[in-house]
Amino acid sequence: MKLFLDKYASLNSPIHSWEQKPKFIALMSLIFAFAFTESLFLLPILIIITSIFFCLSNLPLHFLVSRLRYPGIFILGVVIILPFLAGETIIFNWGFLSLKLEGILTVILIVVRFFCILTISLILFGSAPFTTTLKTFQSLGISPIINDMMLLTYRYLEQMGDRLLTMERALQLKGFNSKKFNRRNLKIIANLIANLLIRSYEDSKLVYQAMILRGYGAKINHKNSTNKINFLHWLSCYAVVIISISLMVVQYLWR
Repeated sequence: MKLFLDKYASLNSPIHSWEQKPKFIALMSLIFAFAFTESLFLLPILIIITSIFFCLSNLPLHFLVSRLRYPGIFILGVVIILPFLAGETIIFNWGFLSLKLEGILTVILIVVRFFCILTISLILFGSAPFTTTLKTFQSLGISPIINDMMLLTYRYLEQMGDRLLTMERALQLKGFNSKKFNRRNLKIIANLIANLLIRSYEDSKLVYQAMILRGYGAKINHKNSTNKINFLHWLSCYAVVIISISLMVVQYLWR
């Protein structure tokens, strides 16, 4: 299993050349503004802004689609039943099922916000190496321990996924059929999960011991060698933040 979150971090685009710190502040402000949006008339603006940033990033469309697939399955389970439960204005009856206008409008709002927020997040984390993003977190005041945990989690999730695939193939070669739902298969799957967790725990102990032997945790005074960020990068950041604040103000006044 490969996450490949920063697979296209080496592309040449205006978003990739944007310094990560102002880019992080700008795009996070957009994400919060999108999450704050509750008015349908603002949704086209959200889609236009998201489309502009995605086009500027030069990220392939299949990269976006592949990352939206699994979260999309989760959100699909919510939006399918919502038009039949939320609201009072019935627009269609079929037996005991009633399709309601308010529910449909709520689904449109949820889906558009979900798509825009996830796309902006992928642009943010997919347009720079993951280590650069972690350094940005640290420069913004996030604890180094949390940074280390995120880095190790990102690194070893791939290893756990590869190990899981290896164990699944070994079971299939021994005649295991995952499509059958019975007590024996549930017991095998439970043993597989337990084995994976135990091996991961043992690996984490070995990694921690290796880090300690290499001086991890020692207090070392490092000189701050942060590079000065071009004013144009901050200017772009301020412009995006102003757009985000404007969206939230319009939403607040409309409410």
